[in-house]
Amino acid sequence: MKIDLVREDHHYYGAGTEPVLRTFAAYDYVTVDGSGSPGGPVYTAALETLYRAVYGAKKAAKAAGRDFVVPKLEGLWWVESDAPPLSVPREQWQWKLMIRVPEVVTAEMVTGASFERITEGEAIQALHVGPYATEPQTLARMDALMAAEGWAMNGRHHEIYLSDPRRSPGTTTKTILRHPVHRPDRK
Repeated sequence: MKIDLVREDHHYYGAGTEPVLRTFAAYDYVTVDGSGSPGGPVYTAALETLYRAVYGAKKAAKAAGRDFVVPKLEGLWWVESDAPPLSVPREQWQWKLMIRVPEVVTAEMVTGASFERITEGEAIQALHVGPYATEPQTLARMDALMAAEGWAMNGRHHEIYLSDPRRSPGTTTKTILRHPVHRPDRK
């Protein structure tokens, strides 16, 4: 039987439209870093590299008798500026594209990309339904919860793409938005 992280791990891949606080452990990912506009040539080439590496690891895992379903594409996003991120031109955005992999995948199975273990810890997340251009509305609700509870950002903006934007119209696109947080008043 194939390992299917999306079906098996509702804590990680499940979210409601109202922001909530969750805690996430360490997970393994295949990753590719880059910068530039989403959908641009560098981004598109990075996606191809990422999927080639993940499917190579899948082939190796299957040969070892531990096949898995390739999970959803994810991305960490940030800017190298103190300006509000959405005010920075998209060509200057930094990103880490990533796909979570099951524990059967090892660094030796990954070629052409990086194998990383990432711990996010506590995070506020919400499901955004609609086009990427309307994400600021969901982010504003997440920011309001963070402010009300005394939390502050503690890492990079994280998105999990539950829908393939090539296959679902913008009004039905589903994306989990996640912000790692901490309480600045705690040491």
